[in-house]
Amino acid sequence: MRKRPHYLAGFGSLVWLFVVGLPLYVMLVATFQSRADYAANGPLGLPKKLTFDNYLNDGFAQYFLNTVIVTVSVVAIILLLVPPLAYAIVRSDGKATGRVFRLFLLGLAIPSQAVIVPMFYLINEAGLYDNLIGVILPTAAFAMPVCVLILTGVMRDITPELYEAMTVDGAAPWRIFRQLVLPLSKGGLSTVIVFSSLQAWNGFLFPLVLTQSAENKVITMGLYDFQTEHGVDIPGLLAAVVLSMLPILLVYLFARRALIQGLMGVGGK
Repeated sequence: MRKRPHYLAGFGSLVWLFVVGLPLYVMLVATFQSRADYAANGPLGLPKKLTFDNYLNDGFAQYFLNTVIVTVSVVAIILLLVPPLAYAIVRSDGKATGRVFRLFLLGLAIPSQAVIVPMFYLINEAGLYDNLIGVILPTAAFAMPVCVLILTGVMRDITPELYEAMTVDGAAPWRIFRQLVLPLSKGGLSTVIVFSSLQAWNGFLFPLVLTQSAENKVITMGLYDFQTEHGVDIPGLLAAVVLSMLPILLVYLFARRALIQGLMGVGGK
């Protein structure tokens, strides 16, 4: 039988498309206008003359580079520390390992806002204030609890028979980790990469408190440069927002399937 079209659902979809598409239209069109044209045409007007000057801000290029450095460094720290730690938690039956795992779970309940003052004193005493390293280390530390939770859930889904088979073949723990655990944990590793990248790329509190100079600003702090005492450069600000969204959007588009599979693994055995 031929199904009848659902006109109400179609109308609701069009309304939702309009609600979602209008802000994107306003944002993208504004980035190709000068500040004067935007003030004259309004947010819904079409640009009379296209300009790419909003995307060629020299100061923003430095903020973009700093954010890339912070993000790549945080992801590298997470990938270096979290997989071996999760493997040790899954394969070890010792009480000490269980306490370490509970300690990481406790980190899920502690927001960064609650420890920002002692964190500031610690970073300052270590000589890392107004340094990208002083932003990288706390960001990685606060991303680790969730990453450990994700990877332990994924690694627990690996059947014990596979571990036993490699042990019978004489494989050492490091070889089991490298040849068995890591290949079967690709979904969880992708999830960890995306999550830690988002935490680092969108970080605001640590750069706000732990940096000061313009050369160490990241994107989230650099957006303030478009606001002056005389007004806000809306086209320049929206162009900066578009540029800041693109890398994370591309990462999500290429890793979304692995991200969903990894998050499903959190509820593993």
